[in-house]
Amino acid sequence: MILRTLMMAAAAAVGLAAAAPATAADVKLYALDCGTFAVPDADMFADDGAYKGRKVEMVVPCYLVRHPKGDLVWDTGVPESQEKLLGQLKALGLTPKDVEYVSVSHSHFDHIGNAGQFTGSAWIVDPDEKAYAFRPQARTNAAQFARYSALENAKTIEVAGEGPHDVFGDGSVQVIPAPGHTPGHTVLLVRLPKAGPVLLTGDLWHVAESRAAKRVPRFNVDRALTLKSYDKVEALAAKEKARVVRQHVPEDFTSLPKFPEPLT
Repeated sequence: MILRTLMMAAAAAVGLAAAAPATAADVKLYALDCGTFAVPDADMFADDGAYKGRKVEMVVPCYLVRHPKGDLVWDTGVPESQEKLLGQLKALGLTPKDVEYVSVSHSHFDHIGNAGQFTGSAWIVDPDEKAYAFRPQARTNAAQFARYSALENAKTIEVAGEGPHDVFGDGSVQVIPAPGHTPGHTVLLVRLPKAGPVLLTGDLWHVAESRAAKRVPRFNVDRALTLKSYDKVEALAAKEKARVVRQHVPEDFTSLPKFPEPLT
């Protein structure tokens, strides 16, 4: 009886250990300045008319995750920010050729605008988003399409199903499907050793109060999927007790360490 009790306790302990979220001791997250833009009328960002006539300032960030097994660039900014992006990487001793992985939350121009610089990296992408990025309509805007078109033949790692893609195999960095804004929109979970979990949420919410109000942009491809993704990401944030970064919201960006300091 005593032996059986001890074995059950040991098994339970192993189960708890397996269920605990993984964190790589040396993971670092850098917030890179990839531009800003002013929106004179933010009506497009809420299909209930809440932002009609409202002026909004937005940041356009890029992010670098440094892991003992390699580097990941998440979102690449607008085309005009190319030199700023490359300059910040250079300040860390990096060129695009040194970056093992690139991933974008989705293929709108302000997120994929400089992805063509990373054709030597493995592109982590939801297959629905890859199809969306290379659809005939996307190809008609020649200038924007040229900024990432080389990815079509680059090494690609597809995010399969609804579950997370574990970038480095230890649970510390995960690309997670959250469709609705675009067909294959994703978010990034980074588990940091000191700061804890951080969720970079792409374009789930463009305006600060859109998160609490669950407002859906007029131009999202699927309203129902958007709301489902809101619930999915909120549940994940609550489970992880994660810091949620609304990527276009200035106060979320400025709350992160100013480059070249990382969040650890």
